[in-house]
Amino acid sequence: MEEDTRDYSLRPRSLKEFLGQAAMKENLEVFIRAAKERKENLDHLFLIGPPGLGKTTLAQVIANELETEIVQTSAPALEKPKDLVGILTSLKERNVFFIDEIHRLKPAIEEMLYIAMEDYGIDWIIGQGPGARTLRIPIKPFTLIGATTKAGNVSSPLVSRFGIPCRFSFYEHADMEAIVRRSAGILETKIDDDAAALLAASARGTPRVANRLLRRMRDFAQVAGAASITKKVVAEGLRRLEIDHLGLEKQDREILAMIIKRYNGGPVGAETLAISMGEGVDTLEDYYEPYLIQAGLLQRTPRGRMATAQAYEHLKLPKGINETNGLLF
Repeated sequence: MEEDTRDYSLRPRSLKEFLGQAAMKENLEVFIRAAKERKENLDHLFLIGPPGLGKTTLAQVIANELETEIVQTSAPALEKPKDLVGILTSLKERNVFFIDEIHRLKPAIEEMLYIAMEDYGIDWIIGQGPGARTLRIPIKPFTLIGATTKAGNVSSPLVSRFGIPCRFSFYEHADMEAIVRRSAGILETKIDDDAAALLAASARGTPRVANRLLRRMRDFAQVAGAASITKKVVAEGLRRLEIDHLGLEKQDREILAMIIKRYNGGPVGAETLAISMGEGVDTLEDYYEPYLIQAGLLQRTPRGRMATAQAYEHLKLPKGINETNGLLF
């Protein structure tokens, strides 16, 4: 139980503990302070970014900063309008309501959410046929936080009702090092500075990945009898986990190698590539591609995905002659 508690406590609970995303965090501090001084609910927030960057954590941090309760759910869990009604009517004033994967909301629930966000009420139909009538149920003012990895799949009417858009980006190396050191302290694990730097560089700019790797390096160090996590332990651990110095896993390298070797560097469509790798298109686009594109190893063209010159260099493969066939003209 103590181990589980420490692992859960890796998540920051205040904006001061929330490392990285400096510009977004500074703005949120202003908005939260202003709302608290006016004794009003904070405007609705729209959190956008790849998985593992801290969207759920930030929602919990905002609730803590507002000194209020948070009610969490995910869009797939809201199957019927009555599910949403039950949650909204139970919210207290200035509570935070967090919906993960909000791009997967059903149209009927989404339309009900419009009125709740703007007018703090719910339109409910009573009766059937000619005798049916609409009853507006008032609800307490609340703050809705919607998180998504696919902002383009969220309808424009819903997006326009969020007053505070927050777009996450991959974390800088210095922030990743600070996150590794903080997590190591919470786990009561010693880590050398050069080991923290190597681990941070291999974490794909994602705190969730950094914490996962830190736990595995702790296991390697413990079994090896090391007093702390050293650079040697991290290097050996990454080798055994098949993670390179850029943070690419085996599957990442296989995706790049597939494009280069089988499709002559590209272009290749997402569906074709996903089938070739035995992965789903959503997994390819949501998990693998964002970091490969951020690292400059993959590019999307109008005709499909193409490996960049950096990808050839990273995999130490000879560069092919197929350099311009991804262009339309």
